Amino acid sequence: MELLWRHSLPPRTGGRGPRQTVSVDDVVTAAIGLADREGYEKVSIRAVAAELGLRPMSLYTYVPSKEALTVLMVDAVAAAGAPLPTDVPARERLSAVARQIRDEYLAHPWLFEVPSWRMVLGPGRTRRYEQQLAAVDGIGLDDPGMDRVISVLTQFATGNARTALAAARSSREQSDADWWETYGPLLTEVMPAAEYPLSTRVGAAVGELYQAPGDPAGDFAYGLARLIEAILPG
Repeated sequence: MELLWRHSLPPRTGGRGPRQTVSVDDVVTAAIGLADREGYEKVSIRAVAAELGLRPMSLYTYVPSKEALTVLMVDAVAAAGAPLPTDVPARERLSAVARQIRDEYLAHPWLFEVPSWRMVLGPGRTRRYEQQLAAVDGIGLDDPGMDRVISVLTQFATGNARTALAAARSSREQSDADWWETYGPLLTEVMPAAEYPLSTRVGAAVGELYQAPGDPAGDFAYGLARLIEAILPG
């Protein structure tokens, strides 16, 4: 907790030790860069030390463990987010809450690999929550209702981001055109239109529209609009 709030606490006085050549911020930035490039599984004390040109044991003078480093990384990502707008209509404020969460996961896919249920009570996440509450404030909800709205928007944005990342990964491995060329004839044989009339009709329509098996970005825009309509009173 002291590491999370290090910039808000008074500097420690007294004590002697080797002069530090980098800062905790430098360590966290290096770890985030490594996770963005190679995935969370590649983040280790040894790997981050190598990024900074340090010996692995020296990194423990900055962070005590990978678990502590992970907490700092998650909070730093939240702290780097742009402020949410406050001078726009409620519909746009709610949309901004969800879009910020989705964009964050798309930019840092490794966030899906770290524990998220227990809140990281650092300055970045706390400031983010304050801004989210301000986006919801004034639309006629009680305090628990405001928190519920943030949770629902976050869960919707997170789930859609997971789908979007999976779709992008699948497309890199095999294009949609190649997939349909390989499996289309078999599907036509085992799924006759007479037996699956709705699937055939709707599947053809969305396939022509999306030129892909699905449209995560379009789903997000559509679903978010419906969610906000349900959230806003009257």
